[in-house]
Amino acid sequence: MKELNLGTENIGSLIKRFSIPCVISMVVAALYNIVDQIFIGWSEVGAYGNAATNIVYPFTVLALGLALLVGDGAAAGFSIALGKGDKKQANRNVGNGLMILICLSLILCVIGFICRTQILGLFGGNPDEAECYGYATDYFKIICAGIPFYMIGQGLNGSIRADGSPKFAMACTLAGAITNLIFDPVLIFGFNMGVKGAAIATIMGQILTFAMSVVYLSKSKNFTIGKEGIKLDGTTSASIVSVGMASLIVQLSIVIIIAVNNNLLTKYGYDTFASTGEAFGAVIPLAVVGIVMKVFGIVVSIVIGISLGGQPIIGFNMGAGNIKRVKETILLTTKLVLIVGTVAFLIFEIVPDAIIFMFGSHNTPEYMEYARLCIRIFLGGIILTCYIKSASIILQSMGNSVKSTVLALLRDVIIFVPASIIIATLSKSIVTMLWAAVISDVIAAIIGFIFVQSEIKKCERLIGK
Repeated sequence: MKELNLGTENIGSLIKRFSIPCVISMVVAALYNIVDQIFIGWSEVGAYGNAATNIVYPFTVLALGLALLVGDGAAAGFSIALGKGDKKQANRNVGNGLMILICLSLILCVIGFICRTQILGLFGGNPDEAECYGYATDYFKIICAGIPFYMIGQGLNGSIRADGSPKFAMACTLAGAITNLIFDPVLIFGFNMGVKGAAIATIMGQILTFAMSVVYLSKSKNFTIGKEGIKLDGTTSASIVSVGMASLIVQLSIVIIIAVNNNLLTKYGYDTFASTGEAFGAVIPLAVVGIVMKVFGIVVSIVIGISLGGQPIIGFNMGAGNIKRVKETILLTTKLVLIVGTVAFLIFEIVPDAIIFMFGSHNTPEYMEYARLCIRIFLGGIILTCYIKSASIILQSMGNSVKSTVLALLRDVIIFVPASIIIATLSKSIVTMLWAAVISDVIAAIIGFIFVQSEIKKCERLIGK
């Protein structure tokens, strides 16, 4: 009956039913990253603390990418094996996934502690900026210690969803986020621990998510963690990594973007002057861009949640040969994400100060000036960004993972990164370089539209309608 509904029920109702849980999960995950910066911004460390967390942030994104590489790959393999009735292979996928997660998380944790200086330097940390660098070091040490809990908790989430418990998977993430939200102000303000308190609150939430996920392993519906399942199998492990590679690529693109941006901001920050005559420096742009990226992430999370809600509808009707419903779903999904993008655009352009003041009010004129410019220019193409992110998921839903991946990388890496480097190098301005985002949005949106339309026409030819 559920399958039949996908082919007959009102598309708007179906998208609402599927999208709301997705949006909640995605936004909660995004808030995990933004909560620390809000409380840090209102603390004594202010912009220096926010700049420090922005330097460390790519390392956590890398950890998430590795977790999703294994988690999504294991969940996909588990679902396929379960569909075939191969209980043994289903257990092996989850068990192998768990063991790989444990090994990778411990390796990354050790590398983090041994190569801390090099890692911070790679992501824009500069020892000459002593105060900011000190905060980044403090934050990194604690976050690094929690990496195993973070990676295992996030990695198991996919298998829990695939096991038929999406609400519990969401509860794991939500519980961690709420824990972080509660203890951030307690540790930052109550115990006056600054960025250290923010980091401790973060790993407290990660430990709770980890604990809930591990407890679920003993109460799962369709898999059992036993000696045979956790024994690493070459074929199974290779399949997990192969299937989950797309998830890693997406996260790595974020790491590359932040790493390049942070280094450009640090390099040219002292060559760019505010209207007051003072140079923006390194700390202000690092703090501002870190905040803007997190706000950007909230909007994108909503868009991805809506688009994922349309995914099963598009996939089912593709298989059923009902191209009319496929096009209707694509059209409605696109309208919804464009509405989200338009609302976000109006907020960013008309009241950027409302966004800035969320992260503290004791800011210098130079900070406020760069923050306004960053929000209005860097996020100026947010409507197009929303379309690009949605189009990538739509292409994936229609079975073209190649175009989907190309489109995602096109906007975030292939165009944006070179454009940022070229513009910053030629202009030596961290304001002018912000236009790289708008340029990549325009080009990628045009190509995304062409991709989607060509895929629809291809489907029409295959189905004969």
